[in-house]
Amino acid sequence: MAHRRKAIVLFCFVSLLSATCCQAKLYNVLDHGAAGDKKTNDGPAIQAAIDACSAHGGGRVYVPAGDYLCGALRLRSRVALYLEAGATLWVSPEQEHYKDGNRFLYAEDAQDMTIEGRGTIHGTGQADLMRKATDKTKERPAFRVGILRFVRCDNVSIKDITVRYSDSWTLDLEFCRNVLITGVSILNNYYRVNADGIDPVSCRNVHISNCHIVAGDDCIVCKTREGAPCEDIVVTNCTLESVATAVKIGTESPADFRNIDFTNCVIRNSTVGIGIYIKDGAVAERISFTDCTVETIREPELVGSSLQNSVYPIFVDIEQRHKDSRVGGIRDLTFANINIVSDNGILVQGMAGSKIENLILRNINMRVDRGFDYSARKKHVGGSVSQTEDRRPTVYAQKPSYVTLANVKGATVDGLRVFIPDAVFGRYERSALSLHEAEQAVVSDVVRVPAGPVSEMPVIVMENCRAAFLTKCFAPPGTGVFLGVDGENTADISLTGNDLNRAKTSVRLSATVPAKQVSSE
Repeated sequence: MAHRRKAIVLFCFVSLLSATCCQAKLYNVLDHGAAGDKKTNDGPAIQAAIDACSAHGGGRVYVPAGDYLCGALRLRSRVALYLEAGATLWVSPEQEHYKDGNRFLYAEDAQDMTIEGRGTIHGTGQADLMRKATDKTKERPAFRVGILRFVRCDNVSIKDITVRYSDSWTLDLEFCRNVLITGVSILNNYYRVNADGIDPVSCRNVHISNCHIVAGDDCIVCKTREGAPCEDIVVTNCTLESVATAVKIGTESPADFRNIDFTNCVIRNSTVGIGIYIKDGAVAERISFTDCTVETIREPELVGSSLQNSVYPIFVDIEQRHKDSRVGGIRDLTFANINIVSDNGILVQGMAGSKIENLILRNINMRVDRGFDYSARKKHVGGSVSQTEDRRPTVYAQKPSYVTLANVKGATVDGLRVFIPDAVFGRYERSALSLHEAEQAVVSDVVRVPAGPVSEMPVIVMENCRAAFLTKCFAPPGTGVFLGVDGENTADISLTGNDLNRAKTSVRLSATVPAKQVSSE
């Protein structure tokens, strides 16, 4: 037994010694000439530490507490850049300090890289580029520095750091694989145009979690380029605030989007909470947004007229960027357990020739906090103006409804509740849900509060819908019209298992609806 104990102790000692010997070597930037005084250009010294670390097979480049002014840094394979608490890398605004474009941290065709620590990277984008609507927009600087651009890199980790005032895209990841971003705070100027948060462009296997992002453009946006898809993306436990779109897919969309899940995120003070913009022929499929809270911008008058009339908690759109652009598609799209506070409604619209397929909205709670005039509302263009179907920017955006679905095939709406203050409802009468040019739709458990005792605006509207099924709906006392059906292309509308007896009018058919196309049990 004594021999066995000695063997165990010896084994543990050897294992500890082996682990110690195998620890990555530390390269302190001070040992390579960095001053950390915010006056000296420390870029060459920090780059020297990175290059020495790479030349010896990798390790950790250590940045102790201090203020380091520097220009572009090129990261290498198997290098971990560690920013100690109290360390700040101050991004140089001087263009001559950048040889690889306009990114502070750059890597290409590298692997096994880490940026971590409790330190800070401080950018140059502090001044507003977007001001109150009564002011003129400032001219954009000719040279603007983003924080990071990694191209064709594998096994990337970015953890726990804080980034402030990026002047362009903050974390730009293009054609990368196996990316982990966690615990990162990005605090950009809310009125700094193009100051995105995290941009996975044609990336695969990306995990983003526990991040806090305030952005002068989109917070987290998936894009595609050069025929390479963006796929297998997971985003969870993030808090997001954006003058543009907090969570976005597109608009750059020449290649497909697949297997993208957003969960447990809180979105506030954003022009668009969740947005999907398919403009360049991509197919977006197996996309889900679950267990999220969305609060749209509180003061839209501060962002100019171009954004004031395009506020949406959820916005989904297929269009052609140009007349000769390929037509894309969206299928297997889910929104579930979403809580919304907004003065604007949801808009989900496909095209006549490319309907959104298999759309699910489940357990959507929406509280309208103030009134908004839909007569001026336009669809959110997301960076470009469509050249086709010229009425689509307004025809569905201006429908008097808090959830509008258009050109959809295979829709499930199960559990939709819209709560409207009496004063707002009295001024702007709107449906809870309207469907236009939809087919194979199942609608259940839809509630509008107030129900509309003095209103002729139906709780639900169906226009030119085919093969639609309404069930498990209840009309509380005082309901005016519950379901309004319109359109000469209406066919096979069925109602069963509902309790609509308390409505003044349970179903109202317009004169255009063909005979015997709406049945009720």
